[in-house]
Amino acid sequence: MNWNKRIAIITGAGSGIGKATKNLLRSKGCVVYNLDVNDLDETDGSYFIACNVRNRHEVNDAVDKVVAAEQKIDFLFSNAGVHLFATLEQTSDEELQHVLGVNVLGTYYLLQKVIPVMKAQNKGSIVLMGSDQSFVGKAASSVYGMTKGAIAQLTKSTAIDYAAFNIRVNCICPGTINTPLLHKAVEHYSNISHTAKDEIYKSLDTVQPMGRIGKPEEIAATVAFLLSDESSFTTGSLIAVDGGYVCQ
Repeated sequence: MNWNKRIAIITGAGSGIGKATKNLLRSKGCVVYNLDVNDLDETDGSYFIACNVRNRHEVNDAVDKVVAAEQKIDFLFSNAGVHLFATLEQTSDEELQHVLGVNVLGTYYLLQKVIPVMKAQNKGSIVLMGSDQSFVGKAASSVYGMTKGAIAQLTKSTAIDYAAFNIRVNCICPGTINTPLLHKAVEHYSNISHTAKDEIYKSLDTVQPMGRIGKPEEIAATVAFLLSDESSFTTGSLIAVDGGYVCQ
């Protein structure tokens, strides 16, 4: 397909999967706006818009800026997210509100603002950030898993509601991926369990049937496919990219 001058919004594109997807789409000629809390990537320039997705007003203002500049939005990748390694008893109210605010409300606010733009165009493609925990449970991950289960259902319902407007909504569900988010989680687990980080990484490699963790670029390639016209008959789908983890 011709990506040239197509307009995309990616949240949290300063690092990790978001950055890899941003770089891939830009290499194809797509104009990509990064909505993030911090300008982590000096290549973004005027295509960076400071935005905390937990704040509805900031989301609305950021999307308005993109529409004012470009008059359309072709693609949305709602990628911004946070992780929490904790049981229910270990989770504070503040942590609960933070994870729900970023992972669920942030995605919801984006959809509420972007969908009307795409409806007016009668076309659009959206990818939401799920997880292997959109399919399965993991220990000490009740709140994070809850948010990713919610994203899975939000994907399906939104896909049904807006199929008549030629808007497709799919959910990418990565497994364990080599990103700053993973490294932060490993460091946290190492501190609370007194386990060496090298040992944790070795154990993570063995969990997947493919025997390794994934690369951000591997997720980006699948996101690009889901956004593109090549997946024109795909909507409401949860796509696992996890080295075979959830098929066990």
